[in-house]
Amino acid sequence: MKLWRDLRPVILPFLAAEPGRLALGAGMAALTVLMGMALLGLSGWFITATAIAGLNAMTAIRFDVFMPSAGIRLLALGRTASRYGERLVTHDATFGVLAALRERLFRGWARPDAARQLLARPARLLFRLTADIDALESLYLRMLVPGAAAFGAALLAGIVLGFMSPWMGVALALWLTGAGWGIALLVAARARPAAVRRAQAMEALRARAVDLVAGQTELVMAGRLGAQREALAAADRHLAQADLRLNRLEAGTGMAYGMAGTLTLTAVLVAVGWLAGEGAIGAPAAALALLVALTAIEPFAALRRGALETGRAWLAARRLAPRMAQQDETACAATGMPGDGYALQLTGAAVSHAGSHTATLQDVSLTLSAGERVALVGPSGAGKSTLLAALAGELPLQSGHVLVQPHCLLTQRTELFQDSLRANLRLADSLADDARLWRALQAAGLAHEVKAMASGLDTLLGEGGLGLSGGQSRRLALARLLLRKVPLWLMDEPTEALDTAAAHDVLQRLEVHAAGRTLLIATHLRREAALADRLVCMKEGRIVADLKRGTPAFDAALSALRPD
Repeated sequence: MKLWRDLRPVILPFLAAEPGRLALGAGMAALTVLMGMALLGLSGWFITATAIAGLNAMTAIRFDVFMPSAGIRLLALGRTASRYGERLVTHDATFGVLAALRERLFRGWARPDAARQLLARPARLLFRLTADIDALESLYLRMLVPGAAAFGAALLAGIVLGFMSPWMGVALALWLTGAGWGIALLVAARARPAAVRRAQAMEALRARAVDLVAGQTELVMAGRLGAQREALAAADRHLAQADLRLNRLEAGTGMAYGMAGTLTLTAVLVAVGWLAGEGAIGAPAAALALLVALTAIEPFAALRRGALETGRAWLAARRLAPRMAQQDETACAATGMPGDGYALQLTGAAVSHAGSHTATLQDVSLTLSAGERVALVGPSGAGKSTLLAALAGELPLQSGHVLVQPHCLLTQRTELFQDSLRANLRLADSLADDARLWRALQAAGLAHEVKAMASGLDTLLGEGGLGLSGGQSRRLALARLLLRKVPLWLMDEPTEALDTAAAHDVLQRLEVHAAGRTLLIATHLRREAALADRLVCMKEGRIVADLKRGTPAFDAALSALRPD
């Protein structure tokens, strides 16, 4: 029951993604096995019956060789076609299901606090999206499909021998099902600890290898390069030990299925010999029964790989299950569109960071009219960036109510990817053509510099935007902001770390292109706050003042901010 509770949140979406094709694939796998058994059984019967008929001239003349031979050809061709179709359907269905699960998982991550978790543990989340999702394919390809084929084989074997002797048919079907599934379940239980250790060791090995390659400079400077190499070697040793345990179990499983097949064949041989001795069946029927029994255990042996990988699939399902839900139950804030004339309505908001018992925001309420420009000011740690992240949906509200227009967030850090300039710009609008991209670059003051590059928009950036200066990166971020057709801009210190000339140029361009939009800027710089019509002062996670332009308090608060 515990295993089902762990797997249920993943198995149900897995089966619901492509139910028709998954069922068709399992059915074709069973049909392939049944055709193979029928082909071997009919061939054995035909060869034996032909040999016996040839002992007498009269029976040889009357013996019909055409119908059995036609049946053999039909089964041979049908088995080949069915095998091809089964592989095509099952793998295509599996790829479709895994793609749907990746999308579902990604949507589960695209919720409050997702970006922070991704920055904190990128390797672990990437492992969930790749290796853990891939591990789920064994649930279908190596468990459900072979299981359906094995059940069909046991049923066919029972029916064939049941026509000769009902008790023998029932006994064979029960034995095949019990022994075949019993071995698989026993192996799965014994293999799960080793499979879990192997998956964990593989994840540790990959993460430590990436850390060693990407952080070798820092490791050398800290004198930890040798320790990192030893940690990598330790993960490799754990992986090798788990592999050795699984290899031994696999060898033992093969031996167990071989012994089960031998016992099955021996028992059927004794039974059909007794029936033949009693005159209940002839030699051709005996040959048919023996060959069917010989092939009936093979589909169960195909469960061996799935049994060995059950632990890996179980671990993957446990890791993925919390994020497979369509709705994130941790977010209790109500969201929606604000009333007419408003860009933002926030009431009684409270936010706490993960693992902290202290509220970063406490009972914060804020309203912005459409077209208004507001600056959030206050000392570092006052909660300005946290408030913007909560409004943008990057952090969940523990309590409160937010209504906000479509918006975009310009953070302090410019996020650029190892790709072309064009691809980095199109993050803002995937449908933007080159003409629109050049207009955005022109508006951001970067068009001249991009045109001077040999590849223009096709210029490839390094990791994190390597190849651009800090000012160029910020202008590229501004160009992306201009490509977003939203009425509300949320900006967190948009000109921090820029020199005075570059900062004033960026701010002038922002002021020009922000016409008709609502701005909410978190800042401690006078030059940025000067764009605002209102100053909202924050301290220790609370709003302590709301000052309008033209009042002495507004001028005093603006003058108190850090100058250029």
